Amino acid sequence: MDSPLAVFSSAGAGALLVAGTLYCLFAFLLGPVEKNSNPAVNLSGGSIAAGNVRDKYEFRRPKETVRVTDKVPDFVDTFYNLVTDIYEWGWGQSFHFSPPVPGKSDGEASKLHELMIVDLIGARPGDRILDVGCGIGGPMRTIAAHSGANVVGITINDYQVNRARTHNKKAGLDKQCDVVQGNFLAMPFPSNSFDGAYSIEATCHAPKLEEVYAEIFRVLKPGALYTSYDWITTEKYRPEEDAEIIQGIERGNALPGLRSYSDITAAAREVGFEVVRVRDLAREPTTARWLEVGRMTYWRNHVVITVLAALGNHIVVSVLAAVGVAPKGTVDVHEMLCKTAEYLTKGGEKGIFSPMHMILCRKPAEK
Repeated sequence: MDSPLAVFSSAGAGALLVAGTLYCLFAFLLGPVEKNSNPAVNLSGGSIAAGNVRDKYEFRRPKETVRVTDKVPDFVDTFYNLVTDIYEWGWGQSFHFSPPVPGKSDGEASKLHELMIVDLIGARPGDRILDVGCGIGGPMRTIAAHSGANVVGITINDYQVNRARTHNKKAGLDKQCDVVQGNFLAMPFPSNSFDGAYSIEATCHAPKLEEVYAEIFRVLKPGALYTSYDWITTEKYRPEEDAEIIQGIERGNALPGLRSYSDITAAAREVGFEVVRVRDLAREPTTARWLEVGRMTYWRNHVVITVLAALGNHIVVSVLAAVGVAPKGTVDVHEMLCKTAEYLTKGGEKGIFSPMHMILCRKPAEK
């Protein structure tokens, strides 16, 4: 008869083997969607210690949207500490939607979406271009590599700064791309110092759009162009019918409040920009699939994160924690993102929400 110790050892070894197999299946076969991005084993809470992720997650619990202006920057910073690794692992180095392109992969369509900015703002070799709300710099590297311009990005989140610099160096673009930590409502750049600027799904985090637009206007050289892809409510939005959907999108993305499409143009003109072109890229005939792609990505990520976190709760696989099994709270954060994906889908299907409202503006040339 086998001793209890032998039986336990055999069972433990079997459990460890099963756990290891599942871990390899989910963490490696379903690894990062983009080469050189964070694998599942590196999921973290950004600058937040792993043991504090669940505590910090509590900031998402209230049903109301944070609209107090002076609290928004810290609110957004906390949000990106919690979601940056999840976004990078599941979406790649570019945290944005993009219009699908027939015959192109999702990654290729995303790059084309970014490259359109080069044409819109006329970026040329040697130009100094500003990326407002750059994240970990995926678009920055695409635009710099294609145009030959020098791109400077600003993000409020210090963890994203470090990730962006790491990727810039890996791509051999660290001399051409720079990233600074700062608030885009008070940017640490001289006036009239950039040849062009862009933002991708970033200025929606500003409590007052006029404030960030005024800062962009200030740092641009006279005659320079600025373009933005941003989140908005469309003319189909009816507050009495659709408020729950829009508020769900706001809460799940650390937004102080979604603006109407008409507010974007009004804010640009108010600070002095000439509005050159406005277009909702989510309304093109081929773009309905952005909903499908986003929904599939959120749920694919959630399955893997749930398994990794579950493995981490068993004694027999505690060794896996040493190689980066998801910290406590990561599942909570991703459940929030999946719930948000449902609201994004509903908003898109009803045509009341767009994540790709494009505006092209020019700072008037000096007379």
